[in-house]
Amino acid sequence: MAEEKQTEVKEENETEKKLLEQIESKKAELEEKDDRLKRLMAEFDNFKKRSQKERDSLYNSLVSDIFQNLLPVIDNLEKASSVKTEDENYKQGVEMVLKQFKEVLNSNGVKEIESIGQTFNPELHEAIGSVVDENLGEKEIKEEYRKGYMIGDKVIRHSLVVVAN
Repeated sequence: MAEEKQTEVKEENETEKKLLEQIESKKAELEEKDDRLKRLMAEFDNFKKRSQKERDSLYNSLVSDIFQNLLPVIDNLEKASSVKTEDENYKQGVEMVLKQFKEVLNSNGVKEIESIGQTFNPELHEAIGSVVDENLGEKEIKEEYRKGYMIGDKVIRHSLVVVAN
């Protein structure tokens, strides 16, 4: 009988050891799967951010390409609206079309680059001349020959300017 009890105790100890080993094995497996899940979630989040950034970049690139072709039309409308004419209705019509074009630009995130009175910035402006003017500061923009435009942080067209001093 004592032998039977010892055998039973041994079997119970072995069974308990096997169960503990299985529990540890399952814990390790669960931790590994949890780690893999966290990594997959992080990768997916990075993928979403990267995709959104690429979409925004592509959209801005497409919009800038389209508007780059329309900017000469706007330049010509601005010239036409500044010319003196005796036909006020004609002038008002040109100004209305120009205003409408500018509203379309603004609604699509295209903004004019400020130039006159600003400090020359080669990322935004293209200098086509320089003058000496004691009334203006160093590298201050005196005149603007052609307006520049940008969408977001991307320059569609640089401003053509004359820089003082």
